[in-house]
Formats: sequence, structure tokens, C-alpha cells
Amino acid sequence: MQDLAANFINLDVMNISYLFIVGFVGGLVSGFIGSGGAFVLTPAMMSLGVPGLVAVASNMCHKFPKALIGALKRAKYGQVDVKLGIILGISAEAGVLYGAHIQENIKKSFGDAGSNLYVSAAFVVILAIVGGFVLIDAWKTYKSGSMHEEENATKLAKWVQSINIPGTMIYFKSLNARISVLFTIPLGFATGMLAATIAVGGFIGVPSMIYVLGAPSLMASASELVIAFVMGLGGSFKYAMSGLVDIRLAMVILAGSLFGIQLGAIGTTYVKPFMIKMVMGVIMVIVLFSRALMVPVYLSQLGIIQTISEGTVKVLKTTSFIIMAFALLIGAFIVLKAMWQGRRAEKLLHAGELEHGKV
Repeated sequence: MQDLAANFINLDVMNISYLFIVGFVGGLVSGFIGSGGAFVLTPAMMSLGVPGLVAVASNMCHKFPKALIGALKRAKYGQVDVKLGIILGISAEAGVLYGAHIQENIKKSFGDAGSNLYVSAAFVVILAIVGGFVLIDAWKTYKSGSMHEEENATKLAKWVQSINIPGTMIYFKSLNARISVLFTIPLGFATGMLAATIAVGGFIGVPSMIYVLGAPSLMASASELVIAFVMGLGGSFKYAMSGLVDIRLAMVILAGSLFGIQLGAIGTTYVKPFMIKMVMGVIMVIVLFSRALMVPVYLSQLGIIQTISEGTVKVLKTTSFIIMAFALLIGAFIVLKAMWQGRRAEKLLHAGELEHGKV
């Protein structure tokens, strides 16, 4: 019992306030880009001293009710492909259970430092690859001037849609095509595996739906919320059985998230698809630097590199925390600004139509 208690941090007024704000921004970003927002939330909790595995587990626990609310909200705008979300969610659940097993074994063998290193290193690698790719793609879309046009499926997506495997074909409205369910299984499993590792499945889920299956980014980001709900439900039970879910963290973050996700979901109706990609890419790259700074600290704790002085550790932790806070502010600023500009443009257009009607 004492060992389990060591997993949990003390929650004072400052920590609760910070977590609530983190939850709000995480929800805002989550509702906007469809990822569970955990690529902001997990590092933010770790910056308070929460062990990596507890941060992942608690994040997953807060995720499924939030994802359900976000999915229902965006379903009203016709953005959710429920069938695609559930089918990917089933194989994602298998990935979650396997990934959680790996996580728990790392913690048993190497303690919190090993778990923290695994989570942080995974964040750095995944954020660098996915964040860089998404940013480049968003920039290309912006420079080509095609941001006002309908998105076209990639060559890979067209190839996937052209393959006919009898007995496995399913029609998905978001793709406006029939694809083999065999293509969804590895994508879902990888999404779940990553979700169990760093509590972020959207890094694989959203891009795979866009670039591999051919879903529009708006529908991919909305349908990912269905996957997040399925994964979060199963993953929470798995981690809770091992005493790794800090329900206090989950509830405080959820409270903030429920406000943010409503705004984020509304924001998607006012922005162009390239902006969703841009927000995702920018936040990923900033968070990457926050986690990368902590990698030497964990390597030092494990004795893999020379011991780092207490002063240097403190500087690295503080800098990591400041970068994390900056990522939260940038994410909130971009989403809210995009919403304000989109709403203003819509009002001007509506006013112009009324004026034209009078004439």
C-alpha cells in the first residue's frame, strides 16, 4: 500500500490550479485536432513530478469521458464516422492491453526513472517524426493555396481503397469508399500501443486515417475521439488493476478539459483543414523540446551517463516546465485566434449577404 502511495504527488492549491488550466488547454486542443490532448497533458503532469506511468494511466482515465463528450459534440456537425472509429477502436484496445503490459514490466525492472525515460524518449521520437511531417504537410497546403479546396486523398490512400479482399470489405462514409478491414487492424493496434505507452494514440490514429485511409482531416480528427473513448475505457481498467491511476489527477484535468473541449469542437467549424494540421504540428514540436531536456536527467538517475549535479537537474526541470507552459499558451492562442477570425469572417459574410439581399 505504501508503495502505491509513493506513486502519487501531493495536491495543493497551486498544483490543482495548474492541472485545471492544463486540462482546459488540453481539452481545447483535443476538441480542435481530435487527438486526446495527452501529448500536452502527460508531459505537463510529469513536469509536476508525477511518475511517467502514473501520468499515462491517469491521463487515460480522464480521456474516455472527455472523448465521448467531444465525439457527441462533433457528431452534431456531421464530422464523426462512428463505424470507422469503432472498428479502429477494437484493434486499438488490443494494442492498449499489450502496451500496458510492456509499461508495467519496465517499471518493475527499472523503477520510475526507467519508466520516465521510456515515456519521454517515446515522446521525443514520435513528436519529431509526426510533428515534423504534419507541419511540412500543412505548410505545403498553405503555400499551394489549396487550403480553400477540398482535400484530395494521398497516393497511398488511393491504393488502399483500390485493393479488394473478398469478405473483408466495409464501406466508410468519411472515405466515401470501401476498404478492407485488414488495413485497419495494424493501424488500430499501433494507435493503441502508443496510447498505452504515452497516452497519445492520436499521433498515429489521426495521420493514419488521413494519409493511409484517405479520410478528410476534419472527419479523421473527430472520429479519433471515438477511438480514444474505446481505448481509454479499457486502458483505465487495465492500469487501475495495478494501482497506477491517480483518480484525483484524472478528475481535476477532466474538469478543465470539459470546458476546453466544447470550445475546441466549435472552433473546427470556423477553420480550414490546414490550420488543424498547423496547430497539431506546432504544439508537438514545442512539447518535444520540453521532454528532450529531461532525458539526460533520467539517464543519470539510471547510471547510464555520468551523474548530473542537483543544480543542473533543477535548471533542466525548470526550463522543461517553462517550455511546457509556453506550449500550452501557444496552443490556446492559436486555437482561440483561429476561432475568433473564423467567426468574424462568417459574420462579415452573413452581413454582406443580408446587404446584398436588400439591394
